[in-house]
Formats: sequence, C-alpha cells, structure tokens
Amino acid sequence: MKIFRERLRDLRKNADLTQKQLADILQTNNSSVCDWECGRSQPDLETLAVIACFFDVSTDYLLGLEDESGCKIKYNVHHLKDKAILIKER
Repeated sequence: MKIFRERLRDLRKNADLTQKQLADILQTNNSSVCDWECGRSQPDLETLAVIACFFDVSTDYLLGLEDESGCKIKYNVHHLKDKAILIKER
C-alpha cells in the first residue's frame, strides 16, 4: 500500500529516526522497516497499532483512510476480478 509506506517514512524522518532506531523501538529488525517503507511487505496488525501509538496517529491515517486533520477520506469499493479495491472519491 503506497500511502502506508510514504506516511511511515515521513513520520520516521520527521521524528529524526533511522530505520534501525525505529526497528529497535518496535522490537523488530531493520530489514522489516526497510521492507515496509519500500512496499515489499506490511506490518502485522499488532505492529501497525504499535506504530500508530508511537507516532500518535491513527491506524486509519497510516492506511490512508483519513488525512492529517483526522477527516475521513471517502472511497468507493470496486471489485476487480477476485479482489476488492478502494477508489478515492473526487
């Protein structure tokens, strides 16, 4: 999910943390944080909640379901083959 990786990287950099420092805080390894920021994988739900708490943001913000002010972003759910996708309303 592109928005998650961008927001995680921005939050980490704004906190002046390296990937290694964030990994230590989250009790994971540096390669996991790198993979999240590069979009190769995502954290599990428990780790997502810990990230949100640490940076004092909501999981909805991390996932791109709300903006910086806490306002919900409206999406429409569309089905593409066997997968549901979110399309941002204009």
